[in-house]
Amino acid sequence: MRSSLDAVPVFEPGVSRLGAVSHHMNFNENHFAPLPSVLDVVRETAASFNRYPDMLNSELVEGIAGHFDVAPENVAVGGGGAAVLQQLLLAVVDQGNEVVFAWRSFEAYPILSSVAGARQIRVPLSGADQDLEAMLDVITDRTRLVFVCNPNNPTGTAVDHKTLDAFIDRAPEHVLIVLDEAYREFVRAPEIPDGIRRYRDRPNVAVLRTFSKAYGLAGLRVAFTVAHPAVARAVRKTALPFGVTRLAERAALASLRATDELSERVEAIVKERERMLSTLRAQAWPVAQTEANFVWLRLGERSADFDEACQRAGVLVRAFPGEGVRITVGPEPANDIVLSVAAEFAR
Repeated sequence: MRSSLDAVPVFEPGVSRLGAVSHHMNFNENHFAPLPSVLDVVRETAASFNRYPDMLNSELVEGIAGHFDVAPENVAVGGGGAAVLQQLLLAVVDQGNEVVFAWRSFEAYPILSSVAGARQIRVPLSGADQDLEAMLDVITDRTRLVFVCNPNNPTGTAVDHKTLDAFIDRAPEHVLIVLDEAYREFVRAPEIPDGIRRYRDRPNVAVLRTFSKAYGLAGLRVAFTVAHPAVARAVRKTALPFGVTRLAERAALASLRATDELSERVEAIVKERERMLSTLRAQAWPVAQTEANFVWLRLGERSADFDEACQRAGVLVRAFPGEGVRITVGPEPANDIVLSVAAEFAR
């Protein structure tokens, strides 16, 4: 085995230790079932499972390009957000180069960076926020990539356009800045930038988007990056052949066509998110504003106890021992269970 793998952290998903649970609020999934139009496409595509998909996913690339008003040469796809992040790393990072990201942030960053042979530079959060000034200070001539998770997972906080623009303008040109916007569709604050609009005049910026969250296709694994042609071309070279199935491609295209229906579902999730935040604040919890489909509670050493209390109540949340608990916005009855647990802990 590669000795370098000894230092690679292992992803440990939140699991139930107390038996069966009724509500899964630990993976930031969309709790709505797939749209009927998407299910129709799934049934239609089933007859062609014996065939390989188009390795270039040309139809999907064209569909994404048209939907987001970019050129097809600026789009590269992959089998889920983590896969596209890995493609980006493999495209720009050599052994011993540095990758910078805030911590805590998306759990895949240290794993994928280590597998790519990079030295990871973790910059502590400032409260619940990413400290872009501190991230800028640790960039060296060995740094090749910076992840900015916006909104950040698991805290849900987001970087405003003024702060982000200042960071991008001051970052060296040899550093690729990856704006991880997996939760972009849930953003409502007007000061939070849209990365796809930002990348156009900045050749060292790439944007990640996924169909797993707002689009509700987590089980089909499909995501994409929008970047300048040289970057997108390199990302396509590092993709796993046939990494996006025909089923995933067709379902993603159907989802792009169902914008109005999906928007209604996203609005319902955002409305429920705001209700949860309001209730938690009324319980005297110091919760930061989240722009994603989850809520973050900074519980410190009580994180594991809160997790177990939720499990006993039939809900699975995502605990980060010693730090906090991330709670995916679910259906109203499930959210009410978590809010009841939180009320007990707030006393």
